[in-house]
Amino acid sequence: MGTVDSLFDVSSKTVLVTGGSRGIGRMIATGFVERGAKVYISSRKESELRATADEIGATALPADLSTEAGALALAAEVAERESALHVLVNNAGATWGAGLMEYPDAAFDKVFSTNVKGPFSLTRALLPQLEKAVAPGDPARVIMIGSIEGIMVPAWENYAYPASKAAVHMLTRQLAARLCPNITVNAIAPGLFASKMTAFVFDDDPAAAAIPERIPLKRAGEPGDMAGAAVFLASKAGAYLTGAVIPVDGGLSTHG
Repeated sequence: MGTVDSLFDVSSKTVLVTGGSRGIGRMIATGFVERGAKVYISSRKESELRATADEIGATALPADLSTEAGALALAAEVAERESALHVLVNNAGATWGAGLMEYPDAAFDKVFSTNVKGPFSLTRALLPQLEKAVAPGDPARVIMIGSIEGIMVPAWENYAYPASKAAVHMLTRQLAARLCPNITVNAIAPGLFASKMTAFVFDDDPAAAAIPERIPLKRAGEPGDMAGAAVFLASKAGAYLTGAVIPVDGGLSTHG
């Protein structure tokens, strides 16, 4: 079985994290860098992406994953640099908040294109590189970033986002069934973590500031919580897991 260190070792792996310039993507990318992996990060905003890459020790690959063309372009750039990709983290995402009667049709197109079609297109385009990373007892990994909002009804009106994350969870299961045994596909469903999407929770609004008190563990998630889950799924410790949706939410989804 090996030592605990060897079970969680990812130092020989090459990793791509989409949406890696900030928030959850940055947490995951930083965790892999700190564990010795070779990490690429992508996002649309090139200046922010390159700044993050320099800060954490990753390589920046700018890309817009809301279109199939953008996904194919990113896959081609990865293929030019790496013959094998051990871990793909599909984290790039979008949200849109509006009331029921005001919710625009365009919101569903944008959110579903980025959150569902983007991971599907990129995963499919990178299959040759993922297949080349397969080793005995150590499959290649695809890690989808879902959300507990795809499990439980959120307190705010953002209709396309929860629906898209529920779709990500099912896409995870179907890809897992299709790609085994060489590639595992699992999803992390984050709860409350500091990011641009959740900035309102961490501002000076007393009502929003009370949200962490409703979490059973009485706090928001920290970078190590997210990095730890991703490293586990990418390491030998997580090699026998596929098709799972893992809530990393302090227990919040148990109260849904």
